[in-house]
Amino acid sequence: MKIFNCEFPEDRLYYKEHARIKKEGDLLRVGVSDFFQKNTNEIVFVELPAAGRNLETGKPFASLESGKWVGRVKCTVGGTVVTANNELKDFPYLLNESPYADGWMIDVTPLDWNFEGILFDLNKDDQLKAFTDFLEAEKQKIAGMSK
Repeated sequence: MKIFNCEFPEDRLYYKEHARIKKEGDLLRVGVSDFFQKNTNEIVFVELPAAGRNLETGKPFASLESGKWVGRVKCTVGGTVVTANNELKDFPYLLNESPYADGWMIDVTPLDWNFEGILFDLNKDDQLKAFTDFLEAEKQKIAGMSK
């Protein structure tokens, strides 16, 4: 699905901090959204947590740098890191070129599988509208920062 010229595959759930998850068996694959990568420009550095690290919902788990931005990515759900995509250390641009495939960041064993009220499911009309409204507000915020 396209929203504001950005791709949002409907088989994922989206977090208000621009991270997203996809269920992969008994794990969750965490990454960033197309909207995020397009608005940060080319990502040049990625630091990911090691396997075994415990994560908390809403707390930072990764550091990213682009020519435009330096910051942390917040975790969509609490759990334990099983695998980190170490390819991103040498090829951080994968987050830009392939945010939903090769640019995944970590696999997590979640503490809880109930994402109601935390993540947006674009297959539900009310959540799609809320997510679209959220993205519109983000666009306005970004436009205001560039002035």
